[in-house]
Amino acid sequence: MQVTGIIPARLKSTRLPRKLLLAETGRPLVQYTWDAANRAKSLSEVIIAADDAEIVAAVRRFGGRCELTGEHPSGTDRIAEVVRRCCSDADVIVNVQGDEPEIEPASIDLLVGLMQANPRAAMATLCTPITSREQLDDPNCVKVVCGSAGQALYFSRCPIPFCRDRDPDELLQSDSPWRLHLGIYAYRRDFLLRLTTLPPSRLEQLEKLEQLRVLEAGETILVGEVAHRSVGIDTPEDYARFVARQRCRAAA
Repeated sequence: MQVTGIIPARLKSTRLPRKLLLAETGRPLVQYTWDAANRAKSLSEVIIAADDAEIVAAVRRFGGRCELTGEHPSGTDRIAEVVRRCCSDADVIVNVQGDEPEIEPASIDLLVGLMQANPRAAMATLCTPITSREQLDDPNCVKVVCGSAGQALYFSRCPIPFCRDRDPDELLQSDSPWRLHLGIYAYRRDFLLRLTTLPPSRLEQLEKLEQLRVLEAGETILVGEVAHRSVGIDTPEDYARFVARQRCRAAA
């Protein structure tokens, strides 16, 4: 199975402008994500899909492959442009978020393994247990409920499932029924191209969650579970902590 990893890269991020090119460690942030993706055993190739020539130039300086795209409403649409143009031989496309420089290569391999083992599934994604009330109540932390076969039943910004008769804090510390959705996806190539032609669905527009378009279209999303989430870089504070971690690793 030919699997291509694509990292959507947008220059004008809102909360941390130009974050993918920040380079206090001596390397741009996007290079760390590129390196992590290339360590995944399941990916045949890794491509960065960028919206700005400045990112293209930075990627090419460190030896990466980067494709310049037009303007798009989402990273999925940006990836689809590159897939149409450059990935005719790919069977599966993995969307790796550019602002997760510490993603575990093993998580990518787990995702691809789900697609290999379940050839009828259109998509796969990952989750991790929720163990804090802060995450459970935070609408920016998307929750997923799964069926017994590991397929997604629903995604929501609300705490689902609703706990009627038990103390949520007690469950969080013992056997949490809640799962945090992680924003990494694998798609069958043909399904990805079809997905980006479908109009936004009703539930998608209500929750502002693109993956609900897939469920409303009657397709299956498989969900694999990992022990921990990778740390996304969204704010100056996030980046400062990332820089500190890298300096500690370099000094060790």
